[in-house]
Amino acid sequence: MNAQRDMDDICLKHDNGCDFTFRGRLFSECSWYDEALGMFTRQKLYVTDQNEQVYYIVRSCGHERTRHAYKLTMHDDTCIIHNGVTEISLKFDLLMLAVRGLCGLDAGATPSLTMVEEMLKAANA
Repeated sequence: MNAQRDMDDICLKHDNGCDFTFRGRLFSECSWYDEALGMFTRQKLYVTDQNEQVYYIVRSCGHERTRHAYKLTMHDDTCIIHNGVTEISLKFDLLMLAVRGLCGLDAGATPSLTMVEEMLKAANA
């Protein structure tokens, strides 16, 4: 099966007014409901025809909804994150250190972080 043939034209609505339009396919998705906050969250990861990744996060609580999209591009050991308005470049190791810190995880006790790192690498392969 040819992955390029499975690509579709996708447009993701984004709260910052810069909708993401790209050619790609859904790579993975998950959703959950936080009863304490009454908030439903849905996350999707897309892979583009340019081997970039687009993360899409939609949160809804009652009548309120937020939508955010982030495109990640790897160039050697640097990850470029773009939200349609601003862009930041980070070394991959620093990005993983930031993820560990934000999640309150240490480097040795994070099998889920390893899965995230492997997913990033697999999507860019």
